[in-house]
Amino acid sequence: MTEADGSGGTEDRKPKSDEARSAFTTPAGMVPEAIEEDQPTSEFAVPDGLAAQLPEPEGSAFATPATYSAHHSPPAFMPGPGMPVSRMTDSLWQDRMRTMLRMPVDVRPVPEPAQRLSESGPAVGRVLDLTLRIGELLLAGGEGAEDVEAAMFAVARSYGLDRCEPTVTFTMLSITYHPSLVDDPVSANRTVRRRGTDYNRLAAVFQLVDDISHAETDTSLEEAYRRLAEIRRNRHPYPGWMLTAAAGLLAGAASTLVGGGVVVFLAAALGAVLGDRLAWLCAGRGLPEFYQFVAAAMPPAAIGVALKLAEIDVRASAVITGGLFALLPGRALVAAVQDGLTGFYITASARLLEVMYLFIGIITGVLVVLYLGLQLGAALNPEEALLITERPVIQIAASMVLVFTFAIMLQQERSTVLIVTLNGGVAWVTYGALHYAGGIAPVASTAIAAGLVGLFGQLFSRYRFASALPYVTAAIGPLLPGSATYYGLLLIAENKLTEGIGSLTNAAAIALAIAIGVNLGSETSRLFMRIPGATSAAKRRAAKRTRGF
Repeated sequence: MTEADGSGGTEDRKPKSDEARSAFTTPAGMVPEAIEEDQPTSEFAVPDGLAAQLPEPEGSAFATPATYSAHHSPPAFMPGPGMPVSRMTDSLWQDRMRTMLRMPVDVRPVPEPAQRLSESGPAVGRVLDLTLRIGELLLAGGEGAEDVEAAMFAVARSYGLDRCEPTVTFTMLSITYHPSLVDDPVSANRTVRRRGTDYNRLAAVFQLVDDISHAETDTSLEEAYRRLAEIRRNRHPYPGWMLTAAAGLLAGAASTLVGGGVVVFLAAALGAVLGDRLAWLCAGRGLPEFYQFVAAAMPPAAIGVALKLAEIDVRASAVITGGLFALLPGRALVAAVQDGLTGFYITASARLLEVMYLFIGIITGVLVVLYLGLQLGAALNPEEALLITERPVIQIAASMVLVFTFAIMLQQERSTVLIVTLNGGVAWVTYGALHYAGGIAPVASTAIAAGLVGLFGQLFSRYRFASALPYVTAAIGPLLPGSATYYGLLLIAENKLTEGIGSLTNAAAIALAIAIGVNLGSETSRLFMRIPGATSAAKRRAAKRTRGF
């Protein structure tokens, strides 16, 4: 035994440095942890015995506990059966993300990041930016607010940001990430300034989200950004002249659908082509979309009035009605009603206001021409619009041509055009069987036919792992209330306001029946789909309200 030091210890307790002379000396047998020089001593300091489990202390009583890390934090509430693990490969990301978005935050399943993360964790800023850019393309393409949120949620969780809350309105997207219960949240937002109809681009974005959320596909942030840039630069699948020709064929097919002949077909096609070119001219001059619709609605109405003034024995009402079919904003109406039914009331209100402005633009353009025609002595018969000749074979063929050309105008992928054409043909056959053969009211017949469109469209989209819009939007074309709209406008032009407003109300009811039917068909299809973490889709809870309270 050697000589003891001043503190009375033996040689095996000899201090290693001057710091060990403090009363806070690390006990023998404990490995001291490296502490920064400016580290203050606090009663909230992490005990040395927990050094292997907890991260390096931050030097503050408000330091983030390790139990609330972004990757391993437990939920605030643990249900009796336990917390299921969210595996992105168990089902399509659309169904999985919609389910979790409808859950309270404290009972959402624990996520498993689908993409590999670096040792330092996810790049929060870049992930949020990528998420917003993807959501912007989806919202600008006409996707519903809930589906946009589901896509944003899938991207964020796939890259390790499990505490994200996306928010979508009509023109603004935002997302907030909470690293822990004590760290400051990180928020970012993006404004949607331009909207365009390109379902080919929409399908590419859906494929990108599917690859990101799939655990077996390694899609780094750099790869996702590269593919997103390619999607933005991607050219439309159809040239401009083909879109104009499709607008003409659509109007001609719609005029045949409501009883027109060969002359009416050609007149309606010519009016739609002139209206389309005039609208492009207005767009090139920077005029708002309202005035574009006013200009596009005038040529078909002018040709119909000119045929009556020339005393040519044709159905001018079919010419004008065919032009209206190419303009009625059915896509925007379906999206508006879908947002309202899923609880996005602000976005739904904005979309409905957009539909109202576009519809008023169509009314203004047609009313101006009809009023001038009546002043010039055109013998326009309102009842002519309601006398639709039943020609089942011709009408079925016309409805399918209408859907086919509508799909081209929506810039759909060539592989989806045939499917949506068949879906539209089934919709018109269903409507004709219920209304003409069965004598059921137009609103009820339209709702049932639109429900089949939504059902089949949702099933097709699940089979192709894509958005449901390309399989639904064009298929509702034959169901749009073109005849009721023209009938109401002509009555108003003849100063029969009560009857005219009643007919426009009927047209609005048919349009709402289309939107509600499509949404109901889509939700019906989801009732039979298995959702991971639940024994059946019936346990996919939605918000519940009792008697308005």
